[in-house]
Amino acid sequence: MTLYIANPIYDTVFKYLMEDERIARTILSALLKKEVVKVEQRPHEYVNTSRNDISMFRIDFGATIREADGKERLILIELQKTWIETETLRFRQYLGTQYNRKENIVEGSEDKHALPMVAVYLLGHRVGNFSVPVIYVNHKTYDYDGNEICSEQPNPFVESLTHDSIIVQIPLLRGRVNNRLEKVLSVFDQSNASKANPQTIQVNEETYAGDADMEYILKRLLSAASNPEVRQDMNVEDEFFKAIEDRDTAIMQRDRIIEKQDKKLDEQGKMLDEQGKMLDEQGKK
Repeated sequence: MTLYIANPIYDTVFKYLMEDERIARTILSALLKKEVVKVEQRPHEYVNTSRNDISMFRIDFGATIREADGKERLILIELQKTWIETETLRFRQYLGTQYNRKENIVEGSEDKHALPMVAVYLLGHRVGNFSVPVIYVNHKTYDYDGNEICSEQPNPFVESLTHDSIIVQIPLLRGRVNNRLEKVLSVFDQSNASKANPQTIQVNEETYAGDADMEYILKRLLSAASNPEVRQDMNVEDEFFKAIEDRDTAIMQRDRIIEKQDKKLDEQGKMLDEQGKMLDEQGKK
């Protein structure tokens, strides 16, 4: 059976989705490839809908994860989503803000240290020539000779100064369901967006049969699709980006006109130069 769920690429739908603690744990567990025991959305969420040059949605999470040895530890997850191409500098500026926040500093038995941080980027565009939908960038520790230094316990000093990153290229999902993460991310697959209404995603209910967590996500997205406030906010986002597209189109058309005019002026200049040379030759004769 085909279901038409709300498209989570929209900020308002994504927010509606991640506000549910169970869904947040499901998605973050799949991304981290570790069990997220507890997750708490931290104040504040940073939503950029007022600027006309970029859309970037950000949420901070405090997540308690269970390691392979059964031990639990608290980490900070900075999740940033954008569906248009943007500058990496904006991401860096946001991370710098998080490094400076006092809320991310914890009191240890010996001294203060920052929570370990993982940056997650959900991108509506591709990054360079990477051909896989999900990229993991993990920091490791080495000695002078290039040998990896392994420690049973993560060091707070090292963890405070470096962070891991997970980059999701949504355009590369395209029906890929080869593992748990790709199955979870399949609800973001824009190749399944309805042609009649891009605010909805078409999914096959049988694909997720028997998976309680995914069935729960589908239920939440079905609820979003029928929620009048969510639909209205999606319309606002469409209007917002339509205005940006119209502006960019007008700029491109203007640039093309200017380019043509410049070419004509160059041609006219060359003609005048040639006429000037002819007149000089005639004068000499």
